[in-house]
Amino acid sequence: MSLSEDSIDPTPTTQQETQSGFEDTEPENASMQEFYQLYQELLIITLALTVTVFISVWIAYSLNIALNYLLGACAGVLYLRLLAKDVERLGREKQALSKTRLALLVALIFLASRWNQLQILPIFLGFLTYKATLIFYVIRMAFVSD
Repeated sequence: MSLSEDSIDPTPTTQQETQSGFEDTEPENASMQEFYQLYQELLIITLALTVTVFISVWIAYSLNIALNYLLGACAGVLYLRLLAKDVERLGREKQALSKTRLALLVALIFLASRWNQLQILPIFLGFLTYKATLIFYVIRMAFVSD
């Protein structure tokens, strides 16, 4: 057996090990960074849409209906935040999204049906404001050229 027959496999240096470990986490960090940017953009659009609709409803109808809408819109923003937290934990800690967020809407509608000052339709439409944001975002992305 001679030295030339022995295969010499290079052992990775500390710098190479660090780089390979960094390469594995870089796409995850980049995708999470992209997720946080998307969440922040959706949140800003939702808040801008909420303020616009709130003022419009106040002018067109009454302050009471506008406040009912605002209550629903705040619940929608909270729902969006809970959804983002759930998606953030997906894969690392959880295997599926939880459905407990929907209890927020159920509780709000139940409260509106029991309390005479609250109206169900403006609250429900306010809650759906985040859905309008998603539709706006999808349409905007469809028309933006890469």
